[in-house]
Amino acid sequence: MLRSSLPEALRSRGVSRRRFIDFCSAMVATLALPERYLAAVADALNRTDRPVLVWLEFQDCAGNTESMLRSDDPPVADVVLELLSWEYHETIMAGAGKQAEAALKRVVEQEAGKYIAVVEGAVPTADGGVYCTIAGRTALDIAREVCTHAAATIAVGACAWDGGLVRSAPNPTGAVGLQEAVPGIKVVNLGGCPHNVANTAAVIVHYLTFHQMPALDQYNRPLFAYGRLIHDQCERRAHYDAGQFVEEWGDEGSRKGWCLYKMGCKGPDATYNCPTVRWNSGTSWPVKSGHGCIACASHRFWDVMSPFYKPLPKVPGFGVDVTAEEIGWGVVGGVAALTAAHAVASVFRPKEEVPKEDKPA
Repeated sequence: MLRSSLPEALRSRGVSRRRFIDFCSAMVATLALPERYLAAVADALNRTDRPVLVWLEFQDCAGNTESMLRSDDPPVADVVLELLSWEYHETIMAGAGKQAEAALKRVVEQEAGKYIAVVEGAVPTADGGVYCTIAGRTALDIAREVCTHAAATIAVGACAWDGGLVRSAPNPTGAVGLQEAVPGIKVVNLGGCPHNVANTAAVIVHYLTFHQMPALDQYNRPLFAYGRLIHDQCERRAHYDAGQFVEEWGDEGSRKGWCLYKMGCKGPDATYNCPTVRWNSGTSWPVKSGHGCIACASHRFWDVMSPFYKPLPKVPGFGVDVTAEEIGWGVVGGVAALTAAHAVASVFRPKEEVPKEDKPA
């Protein structure tokens, strides 16, 4: 299979060097890397062949695919045509039926140990997995084959991570997350309902630059995206500290942008970079737009965090004397320990020494 390098793909599409560097800069920022790593990222992407990527959709609502297709930060066209050689994705690929399945088979056989697998949706396991089949094969069988032979596997969205909504009781299909369905594989979980494309792109860029996945928390989520409480990053935090809360939808506090804790916001007990990476080209995120966080990037959030419009139970209190770390300690304790064990200098160090001063990219 002949694939052009990333620089060749960029030139063929008339993509400027400035636009490429802007993309690298955005990825460095998302990964929470020091600015000096910009040259290393740009150099690594310039030297690498575009990796093959296959995207599998199982028991899902296609929300993560829609999130990818509707993103323009980075534009999906950049990801598909410039950064990756996207060989299989049911929703966007030109081929169908036998042609599509032949493409997937070719990748697994010819690119074994080199391609990246992205999985969307839960994997049903009841009755042999018959509740989700593609071309006569169960999702369980496909996941085992494709993910076992992949160089890296990324589970995008809540359903692929831990089963999501379809796993909630009574779960007649026996739906589970990918790492439970195919134990033993190395997987990065990008929880969220849906995932944020900027984080997915950042994980891939990290892998291509440093030849390893970023540091992960106890749920195999990347620390750069899931290592901080939403509460600590929220633009409404000052209102929380001042005891200014929305009491009902549409009241004066709601119009003034006060804290949504009493309306059920789960920000004090959830970790994600939603407030900083945001959505719609970095324009906004749920809390900024007036809706409380439902902790969609938290483990089994459909079960643990509902009802979504009821305040969190057993919160110590309000005011500046109560820190977010105290409120969400059960969530961030493991993350804090991992962060201490994986200092930036060692976690993000590429295999070749990064120069202290950036070289011209």
